[in-house]
Amino acid sequence: MATLQQSGIQANGEIRGVVEFRAGDGPMVRIPEGPVQVVLGEDSAVIHWEEAGAALNAAIPLVDYEEHLEAQRIAGPQPPNEA
Repeated sequence: MATLQQSGIQANGEIRGVVEFRAGDGPMVRIPEGPVQVVLGEDSAVIHWEEAGAALNAAIPLVDYEEHLEAQRIAGPQPPNEA
C-alpha cells in the first residue's frame, strides 16, 4: 500500500479518469488522477488525496462512487453488498 507523499494517507485506490465533486454551492472540482485513499460509509465515499503538498478530501454519494467504479474512473474498495 502506497503512502501519499507528505500527508501519511495510505492509498487504497486510484483515480483513473474524470471524477468531480461540488464543494458546497460552488463549481465542480476535479479530483486529480493518481493514488487516493477511499473510506466507505453507509451512504458516501470519502476520497482523500494530496495536491500541491496539501491533503484534501471530498465526500461523494455512494451511488456516484459505484458509478465511477463501474466506469473504471476509480479503482478502489468495493462497497459491501446489501442483503
